[in-house]
Amino acid sequence: MIRGYSDHAANERTFLAWLRTSIAVIAFGFVIEKFNLFALTLVSATSLDDATKAKLERLSGAFPEGAGRAFIAVGVVAIVLATVRFVRTGWLLDDQAIHTPSILPDLIFSVTLALLLVALSAYLVLG
Repeated sequence: MIRGYSDHAANERTFLAWLRTSIAVIAFGFVIEKFNLFALTLVSATSLDDATKAKLERLSGAFPEGAGRAFIAVGVVAIVLATVRFVRTGWLLDDQAIHTPSILPDLIFSVTLALLLVALSAYLVLG
């Protein structure tokens, strides 16, 4: 029997939750990238009126492309950090010394995602 099995199982569940969240962030980045490609394709179509083309040109600039890549990058970094944290926590669970948890990685990830979402939302609403 593994000593502290419930703690190790909780660590694994937390790791899997981070992975699911990171994959969702990466998928959202791909959606933004594909929408940008779709908007660029529509802009090049000849059957659209000038007002629609102008609006699509504003929505298909460099910002959505960068935002999509930023979401993908944040998701990949979160997977790496989640893996490091999972392994580190596993080692700490096996260690008999008492350790204090750090919320800094969670806080940084949350603030980064919030800033990306606010910037993208502001671009879509104001653009």
